[in-house]
Amino acid sequence: MDTEKPWVVAEAIHSALHAPLYHLIVEGVLVILIIRLVFSKSYKIQDKAPLSEEEKDELVSEWQPEPLVPPMQETTKSSRVVSGPIGKSLVVNGMTCNNFASMNFLGLNGHARIQEQAQNCIEKYGVGACGPRGFYGTFDVHLELENRLAAYIGVGEAIMYSYGFSTVASAIPAYAKRGDIIFVDEAVCFAIQKGLQASRSKIVFFKHNDMQDLEVKMQKQAERDKLDPKKAKVVRKFMIVEGIYFNTGQLCDLPKLVELKYKYKVRLFVDESLSFGVLGEHGKGVAEHFNIPVSKIDLISSSLEYSLASVGGFTCGSDHVVNHQRLTGQGYVFSASLPPLLARAAIESLNMMQEDPGMFERLRYKASKMQSLLGRIPGIEITGYHESPSFHIRRATPVSPKKDMEFLNNVVDECGKNGVCIVVASRLKSDEIKQDWPPSIRIAVTVEMTDSDIETAAEVIKEAVRVALEN
Repeated sequence: MDTEKPWVVAEAIHSALHAPLYHLIVEGVLVILIIRLVFSKSYKIQDKAPLSEEEKDELVSEWQPEPLVPPMQETTKSSRVVSGPIGKSLVVNGMTCNNFASMNFLGLNGHARIQEQAQNCIEKYGVGACGPRGFYGTFDVHLELENRLAAYIGVGEAIMYSYGFSTVASAIPAYAKRGDIIFVDEAVCFAIQKGLQASRSKIVFFKHNDMQDLEVKMQKQAERDKLDPKKAKVVRKFMIVEGIYFNTGQLCDLPKLVELKYKYKVRLFVDESLSFGVLGEHGKGVAEHFNIPVSKIDLISSSLEYSLASVGGFTCGSDHVVNHQRLTGQGYVFSASLPPLLARAAIESLNMMQEDPGMFERLRYKASKMQSLLGRIPGIEITGYHESPSFHIRRATPVSPKKDMEFLNNVVDECGKNGVCIVVASRLKSDEIKQDWPPSIRIAVTVEMTDSDIETAAEVIKEAVRVALEN
């Protein structure tokens, strides 16, 4: 071994002497860079002149500590305590009122048939699921509900979430990632906004229900894609809207959205929390309302907490789209599954919807009647699709957000004194993407309301508006 070392050294020296000059220069530069990186400091300490005592005192006196918690938002001036079940009537602060506040559209909350099925389910399964769906929280009633929903809507598969808010908030980031582009109506609900933030995608807002503004923004993106076609091939694009918008009660223009979907090659997501169980001959939602094949919508999401009078939510679509969420939908993967009794309650609600499809037409008629009567009241205006059971009323001539909120609270209080329960729409202003929505009262009409109930409520609201305007 010792006799070989001088030969190796000599060979290395010979190779170095006969190596090309550019090769030696590159190696020398690399060696210098390595030495510099090894011995250089990661940061430099800059010399700063010390502050005088006067300067220190001045800085201390000017410093204002930030609050440990954000300022509390304004709340209604009087608390309203509900006692008893939520139904056509409601007991608020000990007084029975007609309930125009709860979104129990089909009047199924607390129905005897649903209660019986839920009780039977408790006897069989107990109360809780005690685990996420992917581990040990899947029960046969979960699979039954998913199959029933998929068959009812006419899609390949459905997936169920245990919390309505987390449904669309989990579905969006399951598909849209950093670098993707999402075109979103500026009026989307808070749950969708949270999903947009979680996706970390590029968000492009278009004016509420303004299809012309949407197409202009999509056309601009298409022009940018032409400049960099290689990047455009890997960037996915989405449109996200609501069937009936939670914040305005307006109906989306689905035919135009579908047209733009194919024209600009984007994926279309529709949240139908307020339109499922409301629109269409069989209550299947906005696609049935416009007589558009449901296959033209890439993903439909909805809550179980309104028309189906349960808890949780679901999304549905083609098999491969839905199955993707079983591994990537955070609200599905990490949350305990829906208690079996609530899944059974949703199944029984679905049974009742299929047995009496006429309830949807009756609901839309009553919603239209209520809006027609309220539309005649001076001092307020209505925003919402004319057949939507959830719509808003607000001051016709706004003064200021504070004054308008006082006016609406006075209307709510006056109505409560006369046996009609309505509520001011609450919004998390500090967290909402769009914060300048005018204050409003959200009205919810249910199929249980008689014509007499609706007419009486309209008269009570009319008188309450008159009193509030005088004050």
